[in-house]
Amino acid sequence: MSVEENMALARRFLESQVKGDLEAMDEMMAPDFVGHTKLLPDQQPDREGQKWAYAQFSAATSNASIDFEDQIAAGDKVVTRFIVHATHDRGELMGVAPSGKELVYMPIGIHRIEGGKIAEQWGGGTGLSELRGLRLEQEERERERVEQELRVARRIQQASLPKVVPRLEGWQIFPYYWPAREVGGDFYDFFELVDDRVGVVVGDATGKGMPAALVAEATSNMLRAVAQALGSSSPSEILARVNETLLARIPPNMFATCFYAILEPKSGRLHYANAGHNLPCCRHGERQTDELVARGMPLGLMPGMDYEEKEAVLAPGDCALFYTDGLIEAHNPQGEMYGTPRLRNLLSERPEGGTGLHATLMKELERFTGEGWEQEDDVTLLTLERSAA
Repeated sequence: MSVEENMALARRFLESQVKGDLEAMDEMMAPDFVGHTKLLPDQQPDREGQKWAYAQFSAATSNASIDFEDQIAAGDKVVTRFIVHATHDRGELMGVAPSGKELVYMPIGIHRIEGGKIAEQWGGGTGLSELRGLRLEQEERERERVEQELRVARRIQQASLPKVVPRLEGWQIFPYYWPAREVGGDFYDFFELVDDRVGVVVGDATGKGMPAALVAEATSNMLRAVAQALGSSSPSEILARVNETLLARIPPNMFATCFYAILEPKSGRLHYANAGHNLPCCRHGERQTDELVARGMPLGLMPGMDYEEKEAVLAPGDCALFYTDGLIEAHNPQGEMYGTPRLRNLLSERPEGGTGLHATLMKELERFTGEGWEQEDDVTLLTLERSAA
């Protein structure tokens, strides 16, 4: 082939790339074609890799055009300087969503021609550097959007927590909430019921961010409304009603765990049921500890659920600790979880109650997780303590 024919072949090949004409590209490439410069990060150097890259470019852009600025040839090589214009408005490219912006890049193409086919290709110039800048802009906007969502979710979550703790003769109730940076779905509540009884709720909605905050708020509000409307003394009945209502109102991939108890302050009786939540720990006297065990599936997961109901008595000096999994599922640098056994041991060894117990627990958790620990989940503690006689 003459020099002019080689130059014309190089121009046709570049134009077929810009236009996404894969059939023409395939016809002009040698069987053992090698591309030494990548258009896209994941591009392979062979024929198929070359066609894949320009198919991606064509699918993501419209109005693509090429203008040839200069061209020289010597021997079997052709060097071409050209400008490409395209509008990025049809699909994702290099991780950047369609921006509507015009892309202009001014590369230099070098082609080796053998037997009338393009055997090798090199490139240089500005390439798609504009897209890298757009990707950084989009990533920054996404970070700002996520941060804003976290702030709103945090406000929703904290607004749903009770502002006033019930004052009960002979009892102390101490809530504690330690939020993680990424908002979880922790919630707790207490509310008055008939016959001077008090409802106590601790729960956790699955997931993070806005969805978890909304499901947590919906579950907490629903529990309070159903419990006060029915006036029922049966925690299992309340959970069953809430489960059916929640099932129809939250996304199918979400649910909430919840422990619901009804306290009779005068007798110290605690009627309770559990919807898949962590079992509260009770300390009797100074040393003995046990758990408030009851079986039941999480709320909003399956219809027609029954919840086991149990009863316990908190004697003077006894203490019940309700908590969420952010406490027992915290990990140390070795990947070991804090776990329920450690929690029960601490309760049996330390006599503190109320805020003193919370401070002890958090100090122990910090010691266990070590310095630089990034909190994985919200930690919620609620202590129900009966005064000693």
